[in-house]
Amino acid sequence: MSATRKTNMPYVRLGNSGLKVSKLILGTMSYGDPRNTPWFLGEEEGIKHIKAAYDAGIQTFDTANVYSNGESERILGKAIKVLNLPRDEIVVMTKVFFVVGREPSVTFFSARPGDGPDENGYINQHGLSRKHIFESVKHSLERLQLDYIDVLQCHRFDYDTPIEETMQALHDVVQAGYVRYIDYAINNKLTPFISMQNHYSLIYREEEREMMPTLKHFGVGSIPWSPLARGILTRPFSEQTKRGETDEFIQRGKYKNNASQDIVNRVEEVAKKRGLTMAQVALAWCYAKPGNV
Repeated sequence: MSATRKTNMPYVRLGNSGLKVSKLILGTMSYGDPRNTPWFLGEEEGIKHIKAAYDAGIQTFDTANVYSNGESERILGKAIKVLNLPRDEIVVMTKVFFVVGREPSVTFFSARPGDGPDENGYINQHGLSRKHIFESVKHSLERLQLDYIDVLQCHRFDYDTPIEETMQALHDVVQAGYVRYIDYAINNKLTPFISMQNHYSLIYREEEREMMPTLKHFGVGSIPWSPLARGILTRPFSEQTKRGETDEFIQRGKYKNNASQDIVNRVEEVAKKRGLTMAQVALAWCYAKPGNV
């Protein structure tokens, strides 16, 4: 694949760092094993998506160790190899915190007391301890088939590990050459953080109250996650899809309310008027917000 392609995609600095990322970033949470989660896309379809994204100018890819228990990282890594994507151009972002289950069905996102990772044989395999950060980075690099991660992101805050330990470990994985940048608060003379992923979309705007002004004050880039509200903003509110019927997050009613319906109806109206897809309208709205990558 040519490394000299021309594109109209804007590239922006991530926070106050010198790292440039595409204004649109491809998230890969939906790539995995469809046999385990019906709305996941398999390897073949995932690689097609990644190629289409790169051809359109997207050179930044976001994944996580926990997505499909490592399968998302593996698919992204294979795509980079198969498509011969230039490593000196692309930006690969992954995350650390959650357990990577040994079986496809294992997950601890909503673990009940007494039935968490430790009780199920995953001791020291979750959180932001020094041990887990180093082990997680090692395994992510193996799945991605890469020598380094561009941006390592903390998926959650760890209340059980001293913040000093986490901060030092994040600095040390950078110093060791395994990671180039981190998106976590670091002080003193340690590696600074450059970005934060925020839950943000036309439907969920809570971050506008405090988080976005804070990020702006400290020069930290904001990367919205789920800007399409898990697909709710891409279709009429009454239209059902396989993901809409099986996604646990949607089924819990996070987006299913009258306010969300009004917003989706308005997006549909604007899309029809402008001759665009609803996804284009929803992404354009996020795209235009200052501070967002």
